Amino acid sequence: MLLLLVSSALWWTASPAQAAAQAAREDAGGRVAFIGVPGLMWSDLDPADTPRMWRLAGQSGIGSLSVKAVGTVTCAYDGWLTVASGVRSAVGRRCGMPPEPVVQGQGAVVSEVAGLLQLRDGTYAGTLGNAVHAAGQCTAAVGPGAALALADREGKVDLYAAEPAGLADWSRCRMLAVDVDVLVKPYIVEGKLPLEPELLAPERRRALVREADAKVGAALDKLPPDTEIVLAGIGDHGSVPHLRVAMWHRPGMAAAPGGQVAGPSVGANSTRRADIVVLPDLTPTLLNALGIAAPSTVIGLQWQLGERTTIDDLRRADLKGTAVRGTTGVFFTGFAILQVAFYALAYFLLSRRRRLGAVGVAAIVLAAVPVSTYAVNLVPWERSPYPVATLIGGVLVSTAIIAAVALGGPWRRDPLGPPAAVAATTAAVLVGDLLTGTTLQFNSLMGYTAVVGGRYYGLANIPFALLATAVLMATAVAAEHLVRLGRKRLAVAGVTGLGVAAMLLAGWPGVGSDFGGVIAFVPGIAVTALLVAGKRVSVLKLGAFCVLGGVAVSIIAVLDHLRPPASQTHLGRFVGQVIDGTFLPMIGRKLGAMLNTMLSPNLMPIVLAGLAFLIFAVLRPGQISAGIVPKAFARAPMLRAGLVGALVSGVVGMLVNDSGTAVLSMAVALAVPLVLHAGVRSAEEPDSPASPASAGEPGSPGEVKLLGGPVDERGRHDDVLAGET
Repeated sequence: MLLLLVSSALWWTASPAQAAAQAAREDAGGRVAFIGVPGLMWSDLDPADTPRMWRLAGQSGIGSLSVKAVGTVTCAYDGWLTVASGVRSAVGRRCGMPPEPVVQGQGAVVSEVAGLLQLRDGTYAGTLGNAVHAAGQCTAAVGPGAALALADREGKVDLYAAEPAGLADWSRCRMLAVDVDVLVKPYIVEGKLPLEPELLAPERRRALVREADAKVGAALDKLPPDTEIVLAGIGDHGSVPHLRVAMWHRPGMAAAPGGQVAGPSVGANSTRRADIVVLPDLTPTLLNALGIAAPSTVIGLQWQLGERTTIDDLRRADLKGTAVRGTTGVFFTGFAILQVAFYALAYFLLSRRRRLGAVGVAAIVLAAVPVSTYAVNLVPWERSPYPVATLIGGVLVSTAIIAAVALGGPWRRDPLGPPAAVAATTAAVLVGDLLTGTTLQFNSLMGYTAVVGGRYYGLANIPFALLATAVLMATAVAAEHLVRLGRKRLAVAGVTGLGVAAMLLAGWPGVGSDFGGVIAFVPGIAVTALLVAGKRVSVLKLGAFCVLGGVAVSIIAVLDHLRPPASQTHLGRFVGQVIDGTFLPMIGRKLGAMLNTMLSPNLMPIVLAGLAFLIFAVLRPGQISAGIVPKAFARAPMLRAGLVGALVSGVVGMLVNDSGTAVLSMAVALAVPLVLHAGVRSAEEPDSPASPASAGEPGSPGEVKLLGGPVDERGRHDDVLAGET
């Protein structure tokens, strides 16, 4: 509601300069042809089988197209519909080929447009065609998909032909689209995309690629020489998503020297990647070529040319993304099994006071796994002949190195040293990644990939959970040492200052750009700071902190919206959607995604096992953990403050992010093993005189009036973590 009120006051911020820029674009409008080849990948192209597309690539900017629309995979129907709409769109069910238009004179009518407009994910069908017609231009389409892309909201296309040979005048309309469907049509089974990753034999696919190249060549031969050409593989061909071909030839672009296919990369601000674009970006790119401003409902951004890239680079990008996507499910299942097994074994050993040191070492190793999934991207594992094996091996090696440093450094003498080292390493890696373009999170097992298409830049939900947990745990350990020195105010300031700095990085447009992360980070910081200060945290205060997080992210989003449209991130564009009332479909999709992950079989066991062990280790320390967790809290009350703050951020993040359980599961996966290690080490060391911070002196953080009573090494029945807030 706050975001709606603030954003509504900004509708008038369009400047005369923007209007002048639009007029200049209209004067400079040219001719553009969009050639859609659903299913086309860079691995399909070579100079022998696809000479026409190979030659065009050598005279174009080249990049990868993420064809994510609404579902896991994008059929040709959804791909063309998304181009027509300028937003991610779908027909609402597993689909196949676009509908056949009804020929009327020289043109045609796509009668299905009326029905698409009634669908939640088809509301903006006809946006591209309407914009062209409103500018006084005509549209020419070859093939059913092209007709769907260029149809206006009444379904009309001015010129239509089923095949390139059937279109008599290729120069009459400045907006032209061609559907080359021969590569994807044979994959369709009973009108729908198959459930198999690859339905056809390699020889059959090569034959189809050659046929598609011939059809593309037939269209290229008929285009006027001054035509701007956009060619894209706008859909998937099976059950596994891939990155697809994106080419952008502008008049005057010369061929690459020496016959090489290398040239400027094609990217867009929508992905913040120099060589990746998304389907909705096609709409404003085509309109801009005509000198027509994209309607306000279009969320895509115009393509841009960047630094040099090669087809080999783009092929490896698809390989890396598909390898990560194909491994993620198995990896998270294995990680969940490992977590549950660890807590079961820890219970068995700790309750019998056996091998405490081994439990502590295992806890540090387990806590080092998440950050290792990002650190492994420091090496080019995708160039290996066995990329998946190299990826997993790299994660294991990184985990071993981080754990060895944490357990072997000079800080190992302090029970809080190794946990602080792992937390600080996790925070440092993620902050460094945010400041350098998030190359470590991208295509990582606990990050995101353009093949999936959920996020392309910034801080994803799982990395947010790890960053928030790491920052709060690390600052809590630092606060423990400051409080022991009698510097409680400095401890509170450190937790607050470092927490706010990390929160701003998480939410700042173009850096973290994480909407829900800010909302969840603020209450975690506030709760940790209050507990360090020895203050009581009530439910009312917790609710106020959540509202404060909403206020903070609203301000960030509105500031982003005030920037030029081409510079905005999804935060600023969301403000625009709130202003024009088009945000509800996106909210619905995110809510559905969050609910779908709440009972994830890969993630929920981590939450249940970790929290159950932690809670019962406090409630029944004699039976569960031999009192080590309460002893750790008694010796280091600030550790408890960091843990509670991290869990608060995890719970709130679970409720406000579309990844749901994934957020809380990662907070638990990092925080609980760190606390357990500190407890094991505390149990191994002889008792020391209580410090002012842990003796419960009035006003100290150790005064546990907020917990119902003092905490001793055995724990108390009323010392329940859930009751702290």
